[in-house]
Amino acid sequence: MRRRGCNRAGLLGAFAAAVEHVSAHVEEINALNVFPVPDGDTGSNMAATVRAALDEAERVPPGERTVERVGAAIAFGSLMGARGNSGVILSQIFRGMASGLEGKRHLNGLDLAHALTRGTETAYAAVVRPVEGTILTVIREAAVAAVESAERDADLERVLAAAVVAAERAVAKTPSLLPILREAGVVDAGGQGLFRVLEGGWRFQRAGRRRAASAGVVTGPGAPSTIVPRADAAGGFGFETMFLVQAPDGGLDLEAIRGHLEGIGESVLVAGDARAAKVHVHSPRPDQVIAYGLSLGTVSRVSVENLDDQARDVREARASAFAGEVPAPPPAEEWSPEVAELPIAVIAVASGSGLVRAFEGFGVQAVVEGGQSANPSTGELLRALQQVSARQVMVLPNNPNVRLAAEQAAALCPERAVAVVPTRNAAEGIAALLALDPTRDAAANAGPMLDAARAVQTLQVTLAVRDARFGKRRVKRGQAIALDPDDGLLATAKTPHQAALSGVAAFRPGYELLTLYYGDGADLEAAETVAQALAAEHPGAEVEVVHGGQPHYQYLIAAE
Repeated sequence: MRRRGCNRAGLLGAFAAAVEHVSAHVEEINALNVFPVPDGDTGSNMAATVRAALDEAERVPPGERTVERVGAAIAFGSLMGARGNSGVILSQIFRGMASGLEGKRHLNGLDLAHALTRGTETAYAAVVRPVEGTILTVIREAAVAAVESAERDADLERVLAAAVVAAERAVAKTPSLLPILREAGVVDAGGQGLFRVLEGGWRFQRAGRRRAASAGVVTGPGAPSTIVPRADAAGGFGFETMFLVQAPDGGLDLEAIRGHLEGIGESVLVAGDARAAKVHVHSPRPDQVIAYGLSLGTVSRVSVENLDDQARDVREARASAFAGEVPAPPPAEEWSPEVAELPIAVIAVASGSGLVRAFEGFGVQAVVEGGQSANPSTGELLRALQQVSARQVMVLPNNPNVRLAAEQAAALCPERAVAVVPTRNAAEGIAALLALDPTRDAAANAGPMLDAARAVQTLQVTLAVRDARFGKRRVKRGQAIALDPDDGLLATAKTPHQAALSGVAAFRPGYELLTLYYGDGADLEAAETVAQALAAEHPGAEVEVVHGGQPHYQYLIAAE
C-alpha cells in the first residue's frame, strides 16, 4: 500500500537523507560557480547549513518529536548555521516551511505543498531585490507544482516527486533567466543545491528507509526575530527602556507596536511574535513607554537607564578607549562595567593571518575568521555580536557572500544596535574603518563608512580554474585574471604579475596610494617585484606592500 504521509520519524529520516544527498554532491554544486575562480563554495555552504539544521533536529528528545517540533528545530538549526548567501536563503525557506507545519503531528502531501508555499514567501520576503533564475525561482516553481499535485492526490510521495521534477526543470532553465549564467555555461548553484535537498528527501520517501536519530542535549528551538533599528535623535539620549510584553492570546501586532514607539522615541527595536515581544526604545518619557506596554499585555523584565547621565560621565573615556589611549580610571567607588564599555565596536570578517592582524591593528574589537570558501555562519557572527562590550556595533562582512549571514545575525541581536556595512573585500573594510566616527551611533556611521569603502578601487588576482566567458571575453583555464569587487573581469594575462599590472591600469586615474596585499601563491619577493613595476608605471602613486595571507588570491590591490 502506498504511504500517504509521514510521521515525525519519517520527516527526520527524510531530512537526514537530504543532508547526506547534498553532502554527496558538494563538489558538483561548487563547480557551478559562475566565475572561474578557485573558491566556489555554494555546495560547501549549503551542506554546512543543512548539517547544522540536522544536528539541531536530532537534539529534540525522541518523545517530543512531533512534525511541528522537528520542523521548528530544522528552521532554528539552519538559521544559526547558515553560511553564505545560499545558506541564508535556504534557512529562510526552512523557516517559512516550519511556520507552515505549526500544529502538525503528521505530514501529508497537502501539508508539504503548503509548507513549500510558505517557504517560498519567506525566502522572497528576505531578499531586498529578488532575482529570477536563482534558488528563489526553483523553490517557487517546486511549490507551485506541489500544490497542483496535492490538489489532485494528497499522497506525500507523489507530491514530493512533483516538486523534485519541477525543481530540476527550474534549475535547467535558470540560464535562460540570468544572462550571467548563460554566458558562463552553468546553471544556478543555489538552485541545484535546493534540487538536491528535495531529491534526497524524495529518494528516502520512495525507498521507505528509516534513519535512527541520535539522542542529544535538549536545546529548544527559538523563533527568529524581526528587528528594525533606528538612529538615535541628535542631542540628548533620554532613557533607554526595555521590557518583555506577553499576550497569550496572540494579539501583538509588531508593526503597530513599532509605529507607535517610533512616534514617542528613537532607536526602536521590537523582536518576537504575536505572543511575546522584546521591546527596546530611547525616549524622554519611560513612563509612557511602559504604560503603552501594559496596554498590550503582561509586562516583565523591565529595565530603565538614564542615557544622558551615562553619556555625560563616560563620553571622553569611551572616545579615548576607542582611539587606543588608556585614560586614568575613575575612583573605585564610581567604577562600573558600563564605564568600560566602548562607544561603538567593530566586528570584521577576514581570512588570512596578515589581514586579521591588519584589522586588529586598526582597533577592531572582534575578527571572525572566514571569507570566500570559508563563510562564517549566522551563529558565529551572532556570538561575536553578543560578546563585544558595546551597544552600538558595526559589522564589516568584507565579502558579498557573507552579507546576508551578517544581516541575519544582526536581526537576532536585539540587545545591540547593529549596522552592517556591505564591504566586498578586506581592502574596502579597512577603508570603511578609517571613516568611523566613535562619537556617532551605528546607524549614523553606516552611510559614511560605505561611501569610504566604495571610494577605494580594488581588484583581486587569481588563476582561472576552467574555461569561461565574461561577456564577449573568453578566459582559459590556468590564465591569471584580475577581477573587480563585483567579479567583473578587468584583465587576463599569462602570470599573476602581468594580471596585476593590467588590472591596475584599468583603474580610474587620480589615486595617490596603491596597497598590495599578497596571499596564497605569492611571496614577499614576488610582491615586491610587482610593487616596483607598479611604481614605475604609476610614478605619481606611492606603493605599499602588506602581507595579507588571503587564500586563493595571489594579490588584493587597493587604490586610494
